This record gives sequence, C-alpha cells and structure tokens, in this order.
Amino acid sequence: MLFSFLATVFAGFAGAGVAMILRLVFKDRMPGWSVPAAAGTMMLLANISSEYNWYNGTVSALESGFEVVETRQVTSWYRPWTYLRPFTNSFVAVHPGSVQSNDEVPGLRLMSAFIFERWSPQIEMAMLLDCDQSRRADLIGNVSFDEDGRPINAPWRDVADDDPFLQFACQDFG
Repeated sequence: MLFSFLATVFAGFAGAGVAMILRLVFKDRMPGWSVPAAAGTMMLLANISSEYNWYNGTVSALESGFEVVETRQVTSWYRPWTYLRPFTNSFVAVHPGSVQSNDEVPGLRLMSAFIFERWSPQIEMAMLLDCDQSRRADLIGNVSFDEDGRPINAPWRDVADDDPFLQFACQDFG
C-alpha cells in the first residue's frame, strides 16, 4: 500500500513536471490549470494501472505449484472504466500438496485454500469436499470428526459438479 501511494505521488509530480516544461517550451500558451490537471490525470492513471496489474503481479509472486481456482472481477459506478474492462481484485489459489484424503472415507478431500484480496491480508481457509455427493464445507467453525475421519457437524452445502474447488480437489494427483 505504501508503494502504491508513493507511485501515485511520484506520478503526480511527473505529470506536473511535464506540464511545466511544456508551458516553458510553448511560452505560456498553455493555461495555468494544465499543471494541476496533468498531475491529477497522472495520479489517476497510476492508480488505474496499479489496480489492473495487481492480480498478475500477485499470481506471479506465488510459490511454484499454486493454481488459481477462482477469481472475482469488479465493476463499480465510481470507476466507470471498469464497465468496459473489469479488473480482478481477489482470487483463491490452492496448492496440490495441500489436498489430503483418508482411505477410510475415499470420497472426501480436505484442502487449504488461500484467499488473496487487494488491500487485505492473505487468508487461509480449510475446505472439506465430498467428491461423491458434490458438496463442500468451508471449515470456519468447530467441526468434529468421528474415529473413521467422517465429519460429524460440517456445514455442508451442495455445489454443482463443475464447481472449481470440487474439480480441483477430486482430480487424481497420483
């Protein structure tokens, strides 16, 4: 966040500097308001660039092996350009090494999903996936397991067969 702020400030100074040089070159034929307008325009463009580049930069910094399973694209009225091209401000990544299975309950998988959101710390969330019945449970509260490893009070919810988390966890990593 500090680097984005500094980039915005420097972009503003750069825009103002270019406008001031152009005013000198054109011997004040450019209006005086062009200097703050150029500074503001460059600050806005720096922020827009930062928004659109956050996702690719964050994904490229992930440890080798991580796969992006889900992304969330954003549009908003106060950013009208996002209606032309939405930007990704959060995504969920999973590492195949985090998927665990239990021989006693072959259809169940347990995995860790990592949630990345712009301006927020990374969150790790455990998920329980039932490959046989197409359902999943986000393990946020207290979930207990019986002696065989079956969940007793998991907050199951039905998902479609093409759910990206279900498809990822239920594939054969062998």
